[in-house]
Amino acid sequence: MFITLLKRELMLARRNWVAVLIPLFFFIMVVSLFPFAVSPEAEFLRQIAPGVIWVSALLATLLSLDFFYRGDYQDGSLEQLLIMSSPTQVALSKVVAHWLVTGLPLVLVSPLLAGLMHLNYSPDGILLERGHTPIMMFSLLLGTPSLCLLGAIGMSLSLGASRNGMLVAVMILPLYVPILIFGSAVITASLGNSGYNAQLAILAAILLFALTLTPFAIGRALKVAVS
Repeated sequence: MFITLLKRELMLARRNWVAVLIPLFFFIMVVSLFPFAVSPEAEFLRQIAPGVIWVSALLATLLSLDFFYRGDYQDGSLEQLLIMSSPTQVALSKVVAHWLVTGLPLVLVSPLLAGLMHLNYSPDGILLERGHTPIMMFSLLLGTPSLCLLGAIGMSLSLGASRNGMLVAVMILPLYVPILIFGSAVITASLGNSGYNAQLAILAAILLFALTLTPFAIGRALKVAVS
């Protein structure tokens, strides 16, 4: 049943592909504007790159949360899905589909933005063979699923509320702070040629914790919202 639900979510996302691309374009535009707004100097961009990339990814994910349940809730499909399948499966299928169409593209497009922020160059301006892009991508690969899982909790709790986008931001942003801190710390440590295994381990632990508990919390909140 989970695979069927996942296919349904991906099919709906394909039909609404314009809305799906908005967070990706937002991510690209925000990072791309920093060299124009602040400074084009390579060393300065390298210093601010970890925070810029991660804050942009966080805001892009927050922007995409409105696509979680709104359509299904408004047309009554969500209630039927909860009757046909377990709330946990419904919640997990929506989160996985949401990450595949919004979170994963952020990870895949990030190398282009890493080049824009000069992450692949040494302080002397020499192009590095490996650079810091793989570490940045790995941190996003661990962090963006956690952002989607935590964001789904906020959306499920605010279903039916007017102006729920602002309510979700107020509820979820404090939970996003640890992911933001350790995600940017991974890139900062890599730029400083320091160890970053501890930060990656914390991101992985957050993801494992969220993946274990949040589907049950989301499913319960959805049942309450449609009852």
